[in-house]
Amino acid sequence: MAQMTGAAITGLGAYRPSRLITNEEIAGEAGVTPEWIEERTGIRSRYRSGPEESVTMMAAEAGGKALAMANVDPADVDLVILASATKKDRIPGGAPEVASRIGITTTGAFDLNAACAGFAYSIGLAANEIRVGSARNVLVVGAEQLSRFIDPEDPATYVIFGDGAGAAVVSPSEVDGISPTVWGSDGSRADILGTKWDANGREFAKMDGPLVYRWSTKNVPRVARKVCAFAGIELSDIDWFVPHQANLRIVDQLAEILQIPDEKVAKDIIDTGNTSAASVPLALSRLHESGRTSPGDRVMLLGFGAGLAYAGQIIRMP
Repeated sequence: MAQMTGAAITGLGAYRPSRLITNEEIAGEAGVTPEWIEERTGIRSRYRSGPEESVTMMAAEAGGKALAMANVDPADVDLVILASATKKDRIPGGAPEVASRIGITTTGAFDLNAACAGFAYSIGLAANEIRVGSARNVLVVGAEQLSRFIDPEDPATYVIFGDGAGAAVVSPSEVDGISPTVWGSDGSRADILGTKWDANGREFAKMDGPLVYRWSTKNVPRVARKVCAFAGIELSDIDWFVPHQANLRIVDQLAEILQIPDEKVAKDIIDTGNTSAASVPLALSRLHESGRTSPGDRVMLLGFGAGLAYAGQIIRMP
């Protein structure tokens, strides 16, 4: 058996599409007002991809940036994991194409669909591969094109979802920078968030907003406390809280329940919208780009959503 080693995030990258859509632009299409959108969701703008911006293209752009920050040559990447639920073609998976676009050849590559929890699931898997010596470096990307699944006649989904990609490189480390992952699911509630087919054969995202809010605020704090227990720390020990950017009301309520100061909470939701599996890495990358973090800062990553699936861990900032 390979010798166990530590694992840590060594690079981050993000890709936001070129089209920034404000509430003023989208409100009329959804039959609501800009004030209605911000009051209910906290969102002021979101990014929507253009014809040339596919899930794999966005993922490759974010992944390339993460590798550059980590100073890792593509030839030294042994595994690529693409967390996504919205790739246009179901077969083949997108991870091999992402690897090829970046110049990573003959690597292991697979897709993972845990919806909004996908990135946190993938980080846990990547860290384990590093620890047992199955990979020298793992590229993890969360990428979504939710604009393909939104219905203007359903304001609850039309105004909240956006597109984008965020990535992280997981590498060996003398000091373990990724705690054991807490993950789980509640399939009995799968019907409150997912996609449905209409009479014309189009697939749209459908969500019971109030039920999602109640489930999240009731169950996610328990998961957060378990994440800290697995990491051997207290909630007060974390420097930053990066939950899935589902809705600003949910993010704020979770922080209040967990007694995490507002200045420690990522709120990328405000101008990026809900990007499902891309939301945690996008928020984490922006936090790093802001210059507010320091190497070694403890960050709680917490993904939750459709499935209902959830996962989280404590990571150290690169």
